[in-house]
Amino acid sequence: MLSDVDILRIEERAAAIRRTIIEMLVAAGSGHTAGPLGMADIFAALYFSILNHDPAHPEWAARDRLILSNGHIVPVRYAAMAHAGYFPVSECLTLRKFGSRLQGHPERLKLPGLETTGGPLGSGLGQAAGIAYGARMDGAKFRVYCAMSDGEHDAGNVWESVMFAGANRLSNLTVIIDRNNIQINGMTEQVMPLEGLRAKYEAFNWHVLEVDGHNIAAIISMVNQAKAIYEKPTCIIAHTIPGKGVKEIEFDYKWHGKPPSYEEAQKFLAELRTMKGKITSEHQ
Repeated sequence: MLSDVDILRIEERAAAIRRTIIEMLVAAGSGHTAGPLGMADIFAALYFSILNHDPAHPEWAARDRLILSNGHIVPVRYAAMAHAGYFPVSECLTLRKFGSRLQGHPERLKLPGLETTGGPLGSGLGQAAGIAYGARMDGAKFRVYCAMSDGEHDAGNVWESVMFAGANRLSNLTVIIDRNNIQINGMTEQVMPLEGLRAKYEAFNWHVLEVDGHNIAAIISMVNQAKAIYEKPTCIIAHTIPGKGVKEIEFDYKWHGKPPSYEEAQKFLAELRTMKGKITSEHQ
């Protein structure tokens, strides 16, 4: 069980990841802001507590597999990987540059540590389910995690994959849905209502948990619960705040696919630098 000090260290990692996200987006001059900031706590928990992985040996056969289905939020994954030691943090500033390993969507063959190439929304869960099914056939013990957006559930192939995983009782598969309630052209419940999302997954034979996506201790606890479920896959609906850490843009869907200007970035970074102090005071 993690101590308060352990949780504090992961929270500090999440704060650093958020700052790196802003720095890389302003350097790129393009990219997505709200989703990566909202998922920083979850990716900090994944790379600094949950995943069985080795940055020095990214192709280690026994590693857990993390599939990023909503590839447009990949800045949060790059930032988390860099802070975990997969490559220098300074390389994050090459985001979306010509020839960079850090493209606007993840490219598996460019960067060791990426499991799949992402782009078309809705494809990641099918990839993750296939990997989980193959692992079971091979008797492999690694677990498969799939990070998804809520908005991509508008795609029909998501539900084909949900049915496949439920029908085959893929208990080595855990999905984490970023339930931030926004997509590129508005709020999800106005564009294409998703509720009851939990009931839909349960209808397809999934074990469903819900969590505050900014409570790192709770996130880790939910993933540990998922590991104890042996008869079906698990879906964790993580309720997050898009743009988390920058009050001006939180819950504003217009920041889904918008990078900050240089001036905005300086203001956002100043606000994000205060997060470490806030986190520390909460644990005293």
